[in-house]
Amino acid sequence: MGKALLIKLKDSLISVLPITAIVLIISFTPLAPLSQTEQITFAVCAVFLILGIGLFNLGADLAMTPMGEHVGTGLTKSKKVIILISVCFVMGVLITVAEPDLSVLAKQVSDVMNNTALIATVGVGVGIFLVLAVSALLIESGKKPFLPLSFDSGGVTTGPITVPFIMALGFGIATTVGGRNANENSFGLIALCSIGPIIAVMVLSMFSNGDMNPDKIIETYKTVEESIGHLGYTVLNTVKNIALALGLIVVFFFILQFTVLKLPRQKLAQIGIGIVYTFFGLVIFLVAVEVGFMPIGYKLGTEIADFSKPVLAVFGFIIGLVVVLAEPAVHVLNKQVEEVTGGGVKKIEMMLALSVAVGVSICLSIIRMIFHFSLLYYLIPGYLISLGLSFFVPRMYTAIAFDSGGVASGPLTSSFILPLIIGACVSISGTGNILTEAFGVVAMVAMTPLITIQALGFKAVMSTKVRGKIAMKRILSADDEQIIYFK
Repeated sequence: MGKALLIKLKDSLISVLPITAIVLIISFTPLAPLSQTEQITFAVCAVFLILGIGLFNLGADLAMTPMGEHVGTGLTKSKKVIILISVCFVMGVLITVAEPDLSVLAKQVSDVMNNTALIATVGVGVGIFLVLAVSALLIESGKKPFLPLSFDSGGVTTGPITVPFIMALGFGIATTVGGRNANENSFGLIALCSIGPIIAVMVLSMFSNGDMNPDKIIETYKTVEESIGHLGYTVLNTVKNIALALGLIVVFFFILQFTVLKLPRQKLAQIGIGIVYTFFGLVIFLVAVEVGFMPIGYKLGTEIADFSKPVLAVFGFIIGLVVVLAEPAVHVLNKQVEEVTGGGVKKIEMMLALSVAVGVSICLSIIRMIFHFSLLYYLIPGYLISLGLSFFVPRMYTAIAFDSGGVASGPLTSSFILPLIIGACVSISGTGNILTEAFGVVAMVAMTPLITIQALGFKAVMSTKVRGKIAMKRILSADDEQIIYFK
């Protein structure tokens, strides 16, 4: 266990180091000078971020992934379809309510939309679309200011708790059902679970008064000094929220254990240890991002926007390249993709494609904010390109691509990138356009991987065709005298 933890910590160190180095280097330049207190706090929080991600990833391997796989396999083997569908709905709601990045987003818009109502509505949306996705496996518009928020809600639901469980659930069901496309069918649930919240929040916006006091959103971004002063409250509140969220999932899992699954004690002990790692990993991770990353992200956005808008766009691209490395759920996805495809899609290829996608998405979001145009000018062409590519690449790549979009937009995106964009928006446009121009960056982060991952698949298809043509050309051009005839 200790060796496994050291490997996870090493991986998380490699993931967090680039973004930490970039921010600290920038802090010593005129672009965005930070005080010594801010620099030290950010560096310390980065260390805790490494520890949190390492603990969480080990916990996901030991608990969240096995739980999802056992639930999917066990209920499918029982052939009780009604129970399977009902469990999928309940688990979809519970794991979404437990999702930390959804809570971060809800907190930032609590003045314009009820916190509890937003989280509950998104949870029900995920539950409904998880049911639709599982059903497919078994058988082989809102108000304009809320449009960006609706698409962002779809992105933040698929984070570190949702991804390991739902991906393993899909894998368990797909492999148990079997068929020629079992591996392909194990992907795609994450993507469908991102659709429900978009529709649900649009419907919720119809019943919202829509009265926005932008200053209330800005008040959620404390200075580093204020965050340190509220450290005790932040830790206790985070512990309470994570304990409640994971507790609901664990209780429901053990109900299934005693009624349907009946796993051996050794497996339950492993899952129990994994849940402990997951709990402490998430608490450490979320406290670190709230105390150090959220205030620093907001300040970087305002400072760099004041300095130069083109520099802001370039910085957005660079920070996007590395921020995805620190998203816990990305590593879970990449590992499962490599395992399911038998190495056909390598982790390094996935990570490169996701990094480029997130970098481009943040850069485009900043350009949209500078020139003040609608999010739909990106989303409509982007999804059309994604759908067009799906006709030319293997369906496995399409399913992975749509899952990748939801996975890339995790807690670090909502707690570092979104504050950065909001800070820049306040500097460029004032507080009046935050809902329409700053929000939407999470939706962009969720969309661009659809294109880059499928482009990776298109490259693989073309490479195979080129190699086939070269081989055929060599055969046709071979000298007949070199042919050996056997009698």
